Amino acid sequence: MDLMFSINICNMTLKKKQPVGILIPLFGLSVYVCLYLIATFLYPGGNQLNKYEKGFSWTQNYWCNLLNETAMNGEHNTARQVAMGAMFVLCVSLAAFWYIFPREVNLSRNWRIAIQLSGIISMLVGMFIFTDLHDSIINIAGICALIAIIGTFIGMYKLKWSGLFTMGILNMILIALNNILYYGDGLKMYLPVVQKLTFLLFLLWICLIDIRLFLKG
Repeated sequence: MDLMFSINICNMTLKKKQPVGILIPLFGLSVYVCLYLIATFLYPGGNQLNKYEKGFSWTQNYWCNLLNETAMNGEHNTARQVAMGAMFVLCVSLAAFWYIFPREVNLSRNWRIAIQLSGIISMLVGMFIFTDLHDSIINIAGICALIAIIGTFIGMYKLKWSGLFTMGILNMILIALNNILYYGDGLKMYLPVVQKLTFLLFLLWICLIDIRLFLKG
């Protein structure tokens, strides 16, 4: 009986053992958050309400402000290099996620390729968000990522991960709210806070999916 118990434990251990490479997105996004925080401390100042205010405002500055050559107060942006490094890490991490996810989920070959291609292309385009084509880059990257996100939902539905599926729906609602605030009259002042909350929830969602994939066995 002890022998059978030991064999069962060994089988469970082997089943749950997954390559550490699956956690690359988790590690990468953790590095991104650290670099993001460092960049906020390096930002000279200026925001959409007060261009003379010192430092980075969590309620009135956007992430993209950290990527500009010149801060909103007119000074040289000393946060830019760190922010660009963070952006690179973010794009590589998300591209890795959308390469790994369909390989670990029982999806058709066509969906697997579609998710991988759209996710990677989206992140390659997203790396150029710091250019003058900022808005166009966001739109193109968003359209490309749409297929990858739909595929992610299909994968979670197949795996019956209802909690993460619901969390993803909440993410989509927040993304829609971002667009309403961006294009709505007089609503832009609320956008920086909603943008950060949306981004934080999205990154948490990706990290939790990544951890679940690792533990899935």
